[in-house]
Amino acid sequence: MPSEQELQISPLVPESIQHNSKTLYNLQSLTASLFGISAGILGLESYSGFLFYIVFSLLTVFLLYVVRVAPASSSVALSKGGASKPLDTSSYFRTPFEFWAGGLMNGLAGFILTWTLFYGLVRA
Repeated sequence: MPSEQELQISPLVPESIQHNSKTLYNLQSLTASLFGISAGILGLESYSGFLFYIVFSLLTVFLLYVVRVAPASSSVALSKGGASKPLDTSSYFRTPFEFWAGGLMNGLAGFILTWTLFYGLVRA
């Protein structure tokens, strides 16, 4: 456990960042499966199915940012006396890429699995 002096020097706690990354991974895996079910029921094929996945995955991450990350990061910036940068996730995640696009590849296998399963069930 870091000491209080270390937390004042570097306020990012590795355990908290790891927990945030794990929570984001779980959310993206669950929504990827739900998007696969939706794409299969809608009967999407080929590029339209993958485009459906990419658009809705990015929309999910953006909504998570708007609801949870942005209000908290703006209040932290105001308490420090500065303005918050738009789309900044550095207080909660290692890199911006991890937050914005890291889940696209993590959930792809679950998406394809549920997409093909439900497409086959509906079209059979």
